[in-house]
Amino acid sequence: MGKITGFMELERVEEPARPVAERVKNYKEFVLHLSDADAKQQGARCMDCGIPFCQSGCPVNNIIPDFNDLVFRQNWHEAINTLHSTNNFPEFTGRVCPAPCEAACTLNINDAPVGIKSIEHAIIDKAWEMGWVKPLPPKSRTGKRVAIVGSGPAGLAAAQQLARVGHDVVVFEKSDRIGGLLRYGIPDFKMEKSHIDRRVEQMQAEGVRFRCGQNIGVDTPAEVLTADFDAVILAGGAEWPRDLPVPGRELSGVHFAMDFLPQQNRVVAGDKVGSQILATGKHVVVIGGGDTGSDCVGTSIRQGAASVTQFELLPMPPEQENKPLVWPYWPVKLRTSSSHEEGCSRDWSVATKRFGGSNGQVQKLVASRVEWKDGKMAEVPGSEFELRADLVLLAMGFMGPTQSGLLEQFAALGVERDQRKNVKATTEGQMAYQTTHAKVFAAGDMRRGQSLVVWAIREGRQCARSVDEFLMGRSDLPR
Repeated sequence: MGKITGFMELERVEEPARPVAERVKNYKEFVLHLSDADAKQQGARCMDCGIPFCQSGCPVNNIIPDFNDLVFRQNWHEAINTLHSTNNFPEFTGRVCPAPCEAACTLNINDAPVGIKSIEHAIIDKAWEMGWVKPLPPKSRTGKRVAIVGSGPAGLAAAQQLARVGHDVVVFEKSDRIGGLLRYGIPDFKMEKSHIDRRVEQMQAEGVRFRCGQNIGVDTPAEVLTADFDAVILAGGAEWPRDLPVPGRELSGVHFAMDFLPQQNRVVAGDKVGSQILATGKHVVVIGGGDTGSDCVGTSIRQGAASVTQFELLPMPPEQENKPLVWPYWPVKLRTSSSHEEGCSRDWSVATKRFGGSNGQVQKLVASRVEWKDGKMAEVPGSEFELRADLVLLAMGFMGPTQSGLLEQFAALGVERDQRKNVKATTEGQMAYQTTHAKVFAAGDMRRGQSLVVWAIREGRQCARSVDEFLMGRSDLPR
């Protein structure tokens, strides 16, 4: 433990961010990592509380008290070794993870939690700056071939783990670039894509081969993979969006969030996008109050929207959770993202009834207020209202992975799906993540449904161990 009384003496220090007026002019990251001195102070606040609830709250089980202490002692090199022992890509989680570890921090019971996410961010940025992140190629090859479908965080984590123990790994990605929803689902102002690119370079040096533009189940039959490879991992994302079947849904200008967000990412990458969906000069309504909705808000503001309004069907959560009641679990409370701070009207308990317009173009949204009683929703009589809407973005979450093509073909080979239409595979037992087809495994959103980047990394790592054990009869990879 670095400083025994640190948690009593030192305040939480937030990561610095560029001012709103400056950052909305571009798509660059605006949250900066802590200085060495501030990171040291945050590390000093760790209580060394005996039972590290932060560690159990973290899906990848980061060894948080250890790297907090190492940062306090300014032993950055050992800190990155500790962090990498559980997390392949801390530059991803250090930027976009909601930090369930901080909700579970013991100090969070009656004070501000340790800035664990900011410490992680500082560690990995320091490691890249110092040249400590290097390829770790295997000392020998096993001769076993593994195909991974999907290059998001689950697929990348599984690929890196399996390549490092000597398997020949090929990652198939249907898009033109590697990264999956990391690449085309997260705006660049939250995570610039250079972080993905340099990890891809590292993994190529470790022996991973990437094949872009390969839509398995469309361009390449599923049975080709099961025939040509010793094991297959299905690690695609949850891309089946929840729709809003109300009158006027067919009007031009009503789009899924994931039709809107990837286009801007491509433009930032230098691509030319024809007929791009743009918020410029428009009154934008975002339906859905989660992270995807927040990303739509930030992107719309940067495109120059006339106004941005965000609706949520559920009631407004409390500004402060009842910590003694919910700690160490993830609390339901009001969360204001950086995009909301940039200029957005938010409203809760609002149900969209229909869209209106003329000449096939949406011009307004008709909604009403609702009340929730005993988990049931009822419209408030006389509460109907209209709002101008030139562009409507549906960001109400995802039902699961796309069902046609890939999953249909693997289903024909004996891969079953669960009641939620995800690939059926257990996370327990000797062959965790194995599907009902012996050679086929599943991890990440394709197995568990829409989730966090950190959960995808966890599942990719754990799935890799099961695949290694399946191929070799044993595995030295961490569980």
